[in-house]
Amino acid sequence: MALASSEQQQTGKLVSAAASKRQWSSPLMVLLSFGALVVAWHVGATIWPSRSFPAPLLVLQTFISETASGDLPYNLGITLCRVAASFVLAMLIGSVIGVLLGSHRRADQFFNPWVILFLNIPALVIIVLAYIWFGLNEAAAIGAVALNKIPNVVVTMREGTRALDPRYAEMARVYRFNALDRLRHILIPQLQPYIAAASRSGISLIWKIVLVVELLGRSNGVGFQINLFFQLFDVAAILAYTLAFVAVMLFIELVVVQPLEHTSTRWRRSAA
Repeated sequence: MALASSEQQQTGKLVSAAASKRQWSSPLMVLLSFGALVVAWHVGATIWPSRSFPAPLLVLQTFISETASGDLPYNLGITLCRVAASFVLAMLIGSVIGVLLGSHRRADQFFNPWVILFLNIPALVIIVLAYIWFGLNEAAAIGAVALNKIPNVVVTMREGTRALDPRYAEMARVYRFNALDRLRHILIPQLQPYIAAASRSGISLIWKIVLVVELLGRSNGVGFQINLFFQLFDVAAILAYTLAFVAVMLFIELVVVQPLEHTSTRWRRSAA
């Protein structure tokens, strides 16, 4: 017995050490990968010196200059606000529609062609029509971005609703749960993985569309600035704004979205 206990403790230490090693090696590998990319970029810019292909140091200097002047933080903040507003709007509307379609078969059969239609309309067309119909204003910009994402959320949440375990609904009827209790204790816990999946794909799609919306019809934001620097042929500034925005979105993905997704599916792994 003592020998078995000792072996179990040793195995546990080895597993813990391996997990700790993976925890540290993953960020290190990411840093090494990005470092290799920067080195390759610098070598390419050195071999082929051109205004259209600035070196990393020049992009960094431009980033520092734009940050010090306040232009980059201001436009980045404006864009992030549009991303947040569009994301919340798309998730709320798309989730409600998806749950309703997943719960009512006849409604799903009737509205499914609509969902397929909006899934296949190009984002650019929706943006242009929104500006034509509602004017070059903030509501049209945010609405156009949200409308591009809503069909994807509908499809994800509809599939999640179809996969609900009917035994929990039966339990809710037996114990006479009210609508709020059904939502909190039956529906949302089972839909959490689908909500996380829709959120993750949504944030990656929305921030790209927001830049197009700003480029076409707004007077501020990262997309507007990129269009301005494009006209000035200032590639260093284009890369500085682009990399700053991408860095913020990667931070949100790694620090907010992925941990939430991991937490939402933890109970399924524990049950398994």
